Amino acid sequence: MSVSLKMDKIEYRAVIKFFVKEGLTPNEIQSKFIKVHGDCSPSFSTIKKWAAEFKRGSTSLEDDPREGRPKSATPPEITEQVHDMVLDDRRMKVREIAETIGISKECVEYVLHEELDMKNLCARWVPRLLTADQKRTRMKISEQCLERFHKNKTNFLRRFITMDET
Repeated sequence: MSVSLKMDKIEYRAVIKFFVKEGLTPNEIQSKFIKVHGDCSPSFSTIKKWAAEFKRGSTSLEDDPREGRPKSATPPEITEQVHDMVLDDRRMKVREIAETIGISKECVEYVLHEELDMKNLCARWVPRLLTADQKRTRMKISEQCLERFHKNKTNFLRRFITMDET
């Protein structure tokens, strides 16, 4: 019976490592993967590569760091400039940031979305994930609003709308 389970590459490597320790060959490992994961199985070359790594005594499931092109071509100074501008004015447009700093709009969007992990919500740039303190503060404010709503149902606005960026 084939059950399609999409796994992360680290999880695949952990399973390969387990099977290598059990003494299975790459061919046997691949047949087990295909039996369970079908089309979502890693390729034979991937299984063979990682099986060889684990047979040589490697214990890490992570890729080795590589020389060459950095993960991000955006210098930290640019990221810092974009971050400062957004913190000064959260309603600033991508085009305005790009023109001020002198970089492309695509680069600004990359910095905002990927490096600063922000999104545009109601024409404001906000962090995607809230810290524990921010969550606690929002919870207290929401509880106070709800309490006020329950106390003054007739005098309070008929519509009570709340919103959370996450």
